[in-house]
Amino acid sequence: MMRIPPPSPAIANPVRRTAPGASASVLIVVLWVTVGLISITLYFAGSMGLELRASGNRAAAVAADQAVEGAARYVNWALYNFVTNGTLVTNSQFICEALPIGESKVWIIGRNSSGTVATEPTFGLLDEGAKLNLNRANSNALVALPGMTADIASAIVDWRSTNGTLSLGYTSLGYSAKHSPFETVDELRLVYGVTLEDLTGDDANRNGVLDTNEHSLTGSREATPGLLESTTVFSREPNFHSDGSSLTNINTRAQIEALLTDTFGTTRGRQIVAQLGFTPRNNPNFPSLLRFYLSSGLSVDDFIRINPNISNTTNTYTYGRVNINTASREVLTALFVGAGISAQSADSAASTLVSYRQQNPTSLATVAWLVTALGRTHPVVTTLAGRDLITTRSFQYTADIVAVGPFGRGYSRVKFIFDLSDGAPKIIYRQDLSRLGWALGERIRDLTVAMNTP
Repeated sequence: MMRIPPPSPAIANPVRRTAPGASASVLIVVLWVTVGLISITLYFAGSMGLELRASGNRAAAVAADQAVEGAARYVNWALYNFVTNGTLVTNSQFICEALPIGESKVWIIGRNSSGTVATEPTFGLLDEGAKLNLNRANSNALVALPGMTADIASAIVDWRSTNGTLSLGYTSLGYSAKHSPFETVDELRLVYGVTLEDLTGDDANRNGVLDTNEHSLTGSREATPGLLESTTVFSREPNFHSDGSSLTNINTRAQIEALLTDTFGTTRGRQIVAQLGFTPRNNPNFPSLLRFYLSSGLSVDDFIRINPNISNTTNTYTYGRVNINTASREVLTALFVGAGISAQSADSAASTLVSYRQQNPTSLATVAWLVTALGRTHPVVTTLAGRDLITTRSFQYTADIVAVGPFGRGYSRVKFIFDLSDGAPKIIYRQDLSRLGWALGERIRDLTVAMNTP
């Protein structure tokens, strides 16, 4: 029998031989694939983390926006409850600083009225009646404001005048002068020659103080106000009671006699009427409540009793009066200059009035305090008596509301102007100021950062 020889070892156990280094190449490829997958994983993880944080920031921004709206409703409630006869009553329940609304906090930026230089913002409502009315102030008053020039004052008057006569370069700007009353203070941006510095002074973010990134125009530590700070178009005072009935006209004998006899009794009431100069053949005309007070012989306390009920006109509203209880020294000076007082006398009188206000905060109920502070024969008193320029009541208030969202993220700032001249408060103007940047000062910024840093 034939025997089959066994297979050779090379055929029975074939061995595949690889080139040197092939295994290392495979390992490197595997490692690169692994690194790529890890990189992709980390990239998407990082993207998701960033997106999560971004969504958190967006949610905080929305929360801040909604907190501003909530604060506006809060201010509306406060004005409805705390304003009496055009006077804002200080009330401890009305919170203007770090007011919590949901997880956000809200501040209402005000102005420092202490007479000292403020380095951090103060908080509270702003009185529109404390400013010059752009549609009423003459060029002499406007040019007396800080940083103003005669050319700009004339351009402002020309802009609002229905028969403006100045030939200014509006054609080169692509539009024409309005030649009708200002509807907002922001229209000043369109007036020929007005610059951003004229509008804001050195307070770029309009919070009332010089922040570290702002530079003084005068070299002082105090912010120099611009036109946006010292002018308004919203000062309007009603000549009727809350029930809609008209106030007593001091220039109508029957009306004023009825009020005086009802308040002081028949005999004394008629004596006051005679003191005022009313006779069967004479019906004096009082151009202002200040002139009426000076002529009446009434004491300050007696004048306070009738003041909420009297007016010197039959018009539904009186426009453009300046509230001497709240106006700044600069605005008072400009008002007096516009009435014909010399700049030096006007500034001296304004300083005296500001000092008197600070020392006698409970004695400012009527314009009679002007006489107490300056004297009956002072040029400012006698001049203002002949012009209907001043008041101690205001019916328009600004709430400059700033909100910071949850965890110190999200920022919103909106300026609201509320009008109470028709009774219940209503918003007549709003402007988003978030673009102006942080307005709460370094102290609140550092506190916010510290509270939200792990």
